[in-house]
Amino acid sequence: MKIENALPEHYAEMLAVWEDSVRATHDFISEADIAFFKPVILEHGFPNVTLKIALSDQGRILGFIGTAEQRIEMLFVLNAARGQGIGKRLLQLAMKQLGATQVDVNEQNPQAVGFYQRMGFKVVSRSPTDSMGKPFPILHLSL
Repeated sequence: MKIENALPEHYAEMLAVWEDSVRATHDFISEADIAFFKPVILEHGFPNVTLKIALSDQGRILGFIGTAEQRIEMLFVLNAARGQGIGKRLLQLAMKQLGATQVDVNEQNPQAVGFYQRMGFKVVSRSPTDSMGKPFPILHLSL
């Protein structure tokens, strides 16, 4: 596996990774929510963060991380590739090379909450809704 900068030509495959990961880990998200978020991520999310992708030996995107300033804005791993250390490597890169020290996590995604806590993050506050006002409680974590 290698990690490199994401380019706009990677966005379609990254969006497929996002959807695959969300379907596997976000059982509280409806089909309508997925349909709502897809264009938002593609048009506003990806272009506004520093993106790194983890690639298989065959060049397939296994996961990606997006940061802005000191915040991890997105970290998603293909469901079939979970448990192989991809998220950990992407997160470590973001922390060490990009200075990431903060992340927001859906409270209803206990696997992600546990992952970040194992990586040294602590919950510092909670919001009852996400940044778009949707009823998904968010935990704000920091190193």
